[in-house]
Amino acid sequence: MKLALLVLIGVVGCALAQIAEEDEKAPRTLALPVPGLCAQRPKQWQFGNHNYFFSGDQREFTKGGKPAKVDWLGARNVCRRRCMDAVSMETERENQMIFDFVRDRNLSYIWTSGRLCDFDGCAEREDLHPTNIFGWFWSGTNTKMSPTNKTPAGWRGQPWSNTGHEKRPQPDNAEARINQTPESCMGVLNNIYQDGIKWHDIACYHKKPFICEDNDDLLNFIAHENPSLRL
Repeated sequence: MKLALLVLIGVVGCALAQIAEEDEKAPRTLALPVPGLCAQRPKQWQFGNHNYFFSGDQREFTKGGKPAKVDWLGARNVCRRRCMDAVSMETERENQMIFDFVRDRNLSYIWTSGRLCDFDGCAEREDLHPTNIFGWFWSGTNTKMSPTNKTPAGWRGQPWSNTGHEKRPQPDNAEARINQTPESCMGVLNNIYQDGIKWHDIACYHKKPFICEDNDDLLNFIAHENPSLRL
């Protein structure tokens, strides 16, 4: 069976099976960094002191020239194995850089590390209620986002969209009212609702391409455990 799988991979001429094996067949838990993958992680461009890459520009994450699409946890895990994480736009400059990339490449959407705190332990946090306003955070850096009903301090505009499937301001958890699936993850959508490039809450099972960003904690951990490894 393994030999047949290797032959198949060779025939398709890419390592798309790698991303499927990493993120579809593996247990649905948060992945740990892999030293070899961290050392060989793509460094497509740099912003500030972080490296970034877009999954659609890496051969192992494409099929037929098109970006492979994975769910939210799958995107994070591909990044995390490489000492990165799905992108966290914590500043207006970084957010604009990502918006520009989405626009210039004419991407329909990407995953980010944005997540709603609606899992075990969140209900007890009074500072997170109501969660649709105060409960969003960047999981890649464990940093709370600004309240969703206000423009982030120092930003010139509101990154959350003012509309969506139900024509309500984002985040609106619309899919929960359609099929009882909460919209607990955050992505960037490109004018899907004639709203420009904006943040939207999205059910985490949807599959999208993604941007990875260096994760300082993972890089420092691997550097400490592997002092001779060049990262």
